[in-house]
Amino acid sequence: MRNVLVFLLLAGTASAQTYSESDFLSRTRRLTFEGRRAGEGYFSPDGKQMVFQSEREADNPFYQIYVLDLLNGDTRRISPGHGKTTCAFFQHETGNILFGSTHNDPRSKDLQKKELDFRASGKERRYSWDYDPEMELYVHHPDSGELEQLTHAFGYDAEASYSPDGQWVVFTSMRDAYGRKLSREEEKQLEQDPSFFAEIYIMRYDGSQQTRLTYAPGYDGGPFFNYDGTRIIWRRFTERGDIADVWSMLPSGADQRQVTDFKSMSWAPYAHPSGDYIFFASNKLGFTNFELFIVDTEGMKEPVRVTYTDGFDGLPVPTPDGDRLSWTSNRDGGASTGGQIFIADWNHDKAMEALQASPARGSTENE
Repeated sequence: MRNVLVFLLLAGTASAQTYSESDFLSRTRRLTFEGRRAGEGYFSPDGKQMVFQSEREADNPFYQIYVLDLLNGDTRRISPGHGKTTCAFFQHETGNILFGSTHNDPRSKDLQKKELDFRASGKERRYSWDYDPEMELYVHHPDSGELEQLTHAFGYDAEASYSPDGQWVVFTSMRDAYGRKLSREEEKQLEQDPSFFAEIYIMRYDGSQQTRLTYAPGYDGGPFFNYDGTRIIWRRFTERGDIADVWSMLPSGADQRQVTDFKSMSWAPYAHPSGDYIFFASNKLGFTNFELFIVDTEGMKEPVRVTYTDGFDGLPVPTPDGDRLSWTSNRDGGASTGGQIFIADWNHDKAMEALQASPARGSTENE
C-alpha cells in the first residue's frame, strides 16, 4: 500500500486542485478497540449512539452486532451471540435496530467451531464475505429485547437500511438464485460467485410489500436512502464483477443513474445530510489501497479524494448533523488488524469548495 501525501486528483490534469487529509478531517480518533475487527458503524438519529458489527466473542469468530453509547463509551451486544450477522441500522423514532443474521441456522455453532479450528491450525486465507443463504433480516426492539424476523426467503437477505421516516426498508437479496430453476451456466455462476445474483429490494418496515427494484446482471448491493428519502444510492458491479460504481434511483426503481465512473471498485456510498454530496470508497489508486472520496449528488463533477493514509479506508458514514465522519480503517493497526472504526471532525465548507473546483465528470482521463 502506498502513502501519498499530496495527490493530483486526476493524473495529467493541470487544472485539478491538490489537497491533503487534514483539509477535510481533523481530530481523527479511534472509536473501537476490542476484537479482531469492527466496522460498518451507523449513528442513531440523535447522534448519541452507534450500532456496528465486530468479531469479539471468544466462541464465535463471526461478526455480532453491538451498540456503542457515544456519551459514556458503554457497549452492549444486541444480537444473539451465535451465527453470523451484518449491516445494522437504526429506525427513526423507535430506536429499533435492523440487521442481518444467520442465528436460526441449526448449523451455526458447527460453522463457528469449524472456523475457529481453521484459525487455530495456523493456516491463513484472504478475507472474503461468504453471502450465507441462511442470512435473514431481523429487528431488535430495545424495550423488550425481542427479535422480530422480517424476511423468510432463502438466499442472503442483508445490507438493509431504513428510510429517514422509518417507514421503508431497502435491502440486498440473492433470493432469485434459489427461488427458480437455474440454467447450467447460472448454476456454475452461483457456485463461483453467489453475489452475481444480488439485487436491490424494498419493503415496508414490517416486512410487507417486498418488491424487487434492480434487474441488471451482476451484484447490486449496499443500498441506502439519501438524506430526505427521495432517492436510493447503492453500488452496482459489472457483470464480470471487477468494477463497481455508485448509482442512484427513485424508491420505485425508476430513473437509475450512474454517479461515478472510476473504472475501479467504487462502493459503500452514503449521502451527506446536506444533500450536496455522497461519500464513497474506491481502490482507484491501487487494488488493495481503498481511500475515501466525495462526489456531488448528481455525479456531474469528478470525485474529490478525502483520505491520504496507508491502509484500508472505507464504509464512510457522517453523523446526522454532518459535522463528523466515521469510517472503517486499519490505519492504526496495519496489516495485523482487519479494521476498526474511526471518527473525525468533518470540514463541510472545504468539501463544498473542493467539489466546486473539481472539473466536470468526463473532462479528465480516468485511468
